[in-house]
Amino acid sequence: MATNPTTHVVGPAQLADDLAKPLAGYGCETLTAHGELTLDVPAENLLAVCWALRDNPTLRFEQLIDLCGVDYAAYGKAEWETEEASTTGFGRGVDRELDLVADDPQRFAVVYHLLSLVHNRRLRVRVYAGGAAPMVDSVIPVWAGANWFEREAFDLYGILFRGHPDLRRILTDYGFVGHPFRKDFPLSGQVEMRYDPAQRRVVYEPVSIEPRILVPKVIREDSRYARPVAESGQAGASNA
Repeated sequence: MATNPTTHVVGPAQLADDLAKPLAGYGCETLTAHGELTLDVPAENLLAVCWALRDNPTLRFEQLIDLCGVDYAAYGKAEWETEEASTTGFGRGVDRELDLVADDPQRFAVVYHLLSLVHNRRLRVRVYAGGAAPMVDSVIPVWAGANWFEREAFDLYGILFRGHPDLRRILTDYGFVGHPFRKDFPLSGQVEMRYDPAQRRVVYEPVSIEPRILVPKVIREDSRYARPVAESGQAGASNA
């Protein structure tokens, strides 16, 4: 049975070659990691590149699979020591005050995952949105399904999408303060709520939880952590 030669899966190198000519002049860069190709697009050329990715016959990325925000403020940093820490003790939370650069122009990014049904291949697109007031163009004119994805990225990261027809929160509560997926958002939140029986309504109050390092402590009593058989036998003999 004959096969369609356009449906075979191509690698990142071939995909990068196919992107080069249609996207020439837009200032894009390609990165390859873990067998995947990432296309870095300058923010000012985002819409032009997206139209080319969708409509160029060589590319035909007609479907937007996912869109998400990223906060690189603490990228490569961690408060937990995992390489040299032991499995016991209480010193694994080594740094509670990470040095975050809030206004880094490459702090926030928007990532798009695209699928070409015609050519059976995928592409990851990334655009940096800025630091102090992150903003990129909305891609709803290109892929209408980006509507709720962009609202989610705005809600969780505070990234603005220029030209979005209805940019408002979609996951957090009415009157929510801040954006919970930002690296500088406190883990305990900004406020806490409870039902006040006297007022017969939900009230919001300052957070009463004190910041602390949580140390998990698990006591397991099963055969995997029992004493060796030889040691148990010697102990039994001496007791006899």
